[in-house]
Amino acid sequence: MSLKNKKKKKKSRQITRWLDVFALLTWGILLLKYVITSQIKLLIHPNYIGLVLVTSLVLLLLAVIKGLQILRSNPNRDSSSEHITLFSPRFSSSLLLVVAILGLLIPPNVLSSQAALQRGVTDTLPLTRFQPQSFRTSTKPEERSLLDWVRTLNAYPEPDAYTGQKANVKGFIIHLPEFPDDYILLARFVVTCCAVDAYPVGIPVQLEKSRANYPQDKWLVVQGTMETATLPAIDKNDETETEKRQLVLVAKSIEKIPTPSDPYDY
Repeated sequence: MSLKNKKKKKKSRQITRWLDVFALLTWGILLLKYVITSQIKLLIHPNYIGLVLVTSLVLLLLAVIKGLQILRSNPNRDSSSEHITLFSPRFSSSLLLVVAILGLLIPPNVLSSQAALQRGVTDTLPLTRFQPQSFRTSTKPEERSLLDWVRTLNAYPEPDAYTGQKANVKGFIIHLPEFPDDYILLARFVVTCCAVDAYPVGIPVQLEKSRANYPQDKWLVVQGTMETATLPAIDKNDETETEKRQLVLVAKSIEKIPTPSDPYDY
């Protein structure tokens, strides 16, 4: 191998090593930024925020250590040992670096009504969700959150049992195409691990006027009383339209609010 080729190879190896450092550094900064700005709440369950913080600090420490090793190493020393990988080390490090930079430039978004419609909104908890221990019968109806109401229905699904009870719930708006014009669905996403596995739950709300006055994805605080109504429903098994007796919140007071900094329920 010529001297020129050796120098070129050493330079390429040096660039790859620095790309590793920058990738570690950028990912550490990205995760730390998510924690400091509370954007991490849009991505994972709060129980795992501490783990993300520790991971970010470890990545930053590894970047510093690896950078110091490169600076102290002999650039003329020939390292002939190479690992065979599917992608070249430079490509892998560059890809990680680009993804981290995009994460710094593009903030995470709150899951929207479109995502809720794609995943399927329900007024009951899936059977696979470990939630029964969270149900509290002692909670006053007007103090129940939207998820508390869903858990209550999950424990005892007869809607007539709650007729006349007061409610005060918060959530974002979904326009279900099968609902009448004076109905919206007030919904929340429930996160068990991260935003990828988040599932939407909601309660129909009867309005005094057309839902056109309440655009999708806007957040509301709705106060009113619970009643029973028969509304169209989609059978998930055969996707045919049916009718279902449901618990409906008849709105007496509606307040528009900004999107909460912590929009998910747990």
